[in-house]
Amino acid sequence: MTSKPLIAITGASSGIGEATARAFSAAGHPLLLMARRLDRLAALGLPNAVLKKVDVRDRTAIADAVRDAEAIHGPVDMMFANAGIARLGDIAKQPPEEWDEMIDINAKGVMNSVHAVLNGMIARKTGTLMMMSSIAGRKVYPDHTVYCGTKYFVHAISESLRAYLAPHDVRVIVLSPGIIDTEVLDHVKDETTLANYKANKAAIGGGISADIVAQRILDAYQLPQRAIVQEIVITPTRQTY
Repeated sequence: MTSKPLIAITGASSGIGEATARAFSAAGHPLLLMARRLDRLAALGLPNAVLKKVDVRDRTAIADAVRDAEAIHGPVDMMFANAGIARLGDIAKQPPEEWDEMIDINAKGVMNSVHAVLNGMIARKTGTLMMMSSIAGRKVYPDHTVYCGTKYFVHAISESLRAYLAPHDVRVIVLSPGIIDTEVLDHVKDETTLANYKANKAAIGGGISADIVAQRILDAYQLPQRAIVQEIVITPTRQTY
């Protein structure tokens, strides 16, 4: 067991999840890394990392992963409920199955991640929940309808959880990124939406690195437990929408 507490990250195989894993590893933390692509987790080559193939729609799988990692490295001190998917598209043409997928992963998956660590943090009277939302949880976009709904959900439940957990000294932080250089576009099947997104991204000079976001997460976590950055909103300087 290392001297620093365990950090758990869902969706850790790429993007902001991967960058955050690297940042916390460099800071000396043991890690519980969860994702559907176990080979990608192994390829990170991070020390003191417990790797678990987990789909966040599977509540039991997350709980089992947390139990196994805590047996090695002690209690989870931060859960980064990061896993998510963006099936952007014209709501009138979009297959409802894509709505189901976003709701199950972006909303239910976040709650499953919280559930795995919530009571332990309350009992210990310490801990941090890092909740992945989006700028699309603060603003709505015509071709982001259900995606926006899932991210507004994260904001709403985070506000409620923060009030509930504050007396227990457990922090709830909402992360709301704008356009970041990740694999998010890989999930967009609507060709018009994809073309518009790429055009908007190019018009502002591209996204920003996931490493920048990861450092902000680490900075917020490293504050004294009695201090909280309630929300991190980070976008490219030129992104005004």
